[in-house]
Parts: sequence; structure tokens; C-alpha cells
Amino acid sequence: MKAARIFFTIAPAALIAMLVVFVMTGCKDQENMAIAESDSREVAAIPVSVIVVEPVSIRDVVFLPGETEAYEDVKVAANAAGRVEWIGPHEGQTVQKGALLAKIDVSAHKAALEHAKAACNLANDLCERRRRLYANKIIAKEELDQSETQLTLALTDLEQIKVRYNHGFPKSPITGIINHLYVDVGEYADIGKPIADIVNIDKIKINVRVPELDVRYVKRGQKTPIKIDAFAERPLIGTVDFVSFKADPATKTFLVRSIIDNREHDIRPGMLGRVALVRRIIADTVAVPLFAIVDKGGERIVFLEKDGIAESRTISIGVIEGDRVQITSGLNVGDHMIVKGHTEVEDGMKVTAK
Repeated sequence: MKAARIFFTIAPAALIAMLVVFVMTGCKDQENMAIAESDSREVAAIPVSVIVVEPVSIRDVVFLPGETEAYEDVKVAANAAGRVEWIGPHEGQTVQKGALLAKIDVSAHKAALEHAKAACNLANDLCERRRRLYANKIIAKEELDQSETQLTLALTDLEQIKVRYNHGFPKSPITGIINHLYVDVGEYADIGKPIADIVNIDKIKINVRVPELDVRYVKRGQKTPIKIDAFAERPLIGTVDFVSFKADPATKTFLVRSIIDNREHDIRPGMLGRVALVRRIIADTVAVPLFAIVDKGGERIVFLEKDGIAESRTISIGVIEGDRVQITSGLNVGDHMIVKGHTEVEDGMKVTAK
């Protein structure tokens, strides 16, 4: 019994000693692991690329959508009624200003024209005879005046009939391309009926609607960078040709028209594009690449490198131009900003700048 009591007395003490040793061993292991992790962090500095922030100029640009139009777009209509006897050009053909487009049957006007020409000849002959008679004092001045009045009336009648006759031969008012023919040979053309649509696309218009707060920055003759969606890889420069003096009552925007050179005729009316209007140029400001900014819960952050340590900096942005953005607060000229590896670092981490 005494031996048993001794055993049970010693056993708890031994158990406690074992527990103490176990705990101390565990703590030591945790301490060693922490030291190892700390050593690992010290060794594994994050490689980053750094730029020195310098003062730059940045353009405040607004991009506005627009649609292209032909520089000239004319719909030629018939001014005489009659059957279409002949059509000259075909669709897609280039015609010169004054080129004959079609012939309309104006035989009735032709007969009237011949009659008017004959009447003019008679009136002119009579007037010439009476001028000679009057010069020889054979007739009175009233008879000569009457002949001259008849000649004037005959000439006026002839000119009017000529105009009606020539209406049967519509001509192109511009140099351009036949975009569409509305009639065929044999069809009846009535007065006012379209015959052909002619477009001049040596130049192209692009119209945009400018908000009232921005229209003050737009001036006639101003150069405007333009991108056509179908030719996004090709930078174009247009010239402002017109700025509306009156706002659209529904949108409160102003029509602005730019002109683009289009000698190759590859830009066509109806294409979509964007016009860049420079509102102002901000000089001596701080601007950084957009990709260098990290968004953390709505907060915009950049990372700086200071003595081999990453430092986060909250920033505010201003004007965006292309792939760079103006920084209005949080960044200063001379700061060393991380632009590569910035997504892998945290505030206080050790970094190695390349």
C-alpha cells in the first residue's frame, strides 16, 4: 500500500514535468519557425521596376462619337416630264461637273424652240429694215420702237423655251461619283422625280455633338485627331469646318463638323468614328501610367520605393490621356514609383529596384 501511494504521488509530478517540457519544446519550435519566416522575408526581396516622377504636360481631351458624311451629296431631279430616252453614266462611275446624265423626251419643247427661233429671226429682220427706213426718215420713231419691242419679246420667249428644252438634258452639278440611279431607259420621269444621287468623297465630313460646357474650346480651323472605327489602326487629322451657333433644344449640344482628306475614297459616308477635341493643355503636372495604379476597395494606390522598402501612397486622379493619368494629389516630382511588380508588394515589404 505504501509503495502504491508513492507511485501515485510521483506519477502526477512526472506528468506535469512532461507537459512542461512539451510546451517549452513547442514554443521553441514556433519561435524557430517565426525566425525562419522572418529570415525568409528578409532574403526574398521583391524585384520591381521604378521610374522617377517628373513634371510633364498632359492634354485634357474629350472623345465624341460621330458619323461620316460625303463632302457633297446631290440628288439630281428631273425638271421636265417625259420618257427617259438615254442614261449616260452607270453607278460607281465618276462624272465631271456639267456632264450629261440623261436625255428625256422633250419633242414638244423642241418644236416650240424651232418656232421661237423662226419668230426671232423674223422680228430681227423687221427691226433691221425699220432701222434703215428710220435712218432715211421714211418711217416714224414709233414704228421703229414697236419693232424693237417685238424683237425683245421674241428673244425673251426664245430664252424661256430654251430653258424648258434644256430641262430634258439633266447635267451633273458637281464632280463626283454616281452613287445611285433612280430611273431606267424607257421609264417616265415626272418633274421633281430623282434621277441620280451624286457624291463627292474626295473629302469627308464627320459631325459630332459637343456639350455646352465644352463648345467654348472648339474653334473653326482647329485640328482634330479622328479615328474611324473601320480603320482604327490609322490615325487621322481633321480640321473643324463649322461650329453651330445654336444649341439643339432637346440635347443642349452644338453641332461641330470636321473635314478629313479622303483622296483614296476608302472612308465612306455613314461610317462611325470618334473625334478628339482638346479642351486644354495642362503643363508642369504629374502624370503616371494607368497600369501602375492599384485599386483597393475603391481607394487608388501607388507604391513608392524608399531605401529598398515599398511604401503605399493614396492618390487622387485628374485628366486621363491615352494610357496615362494626371495625379492631382498624393505624388510628388522626384518620387520613385514602382511600375512593375507593384501588384506583388505590400506596404513595408522589402523590394529590389532594377
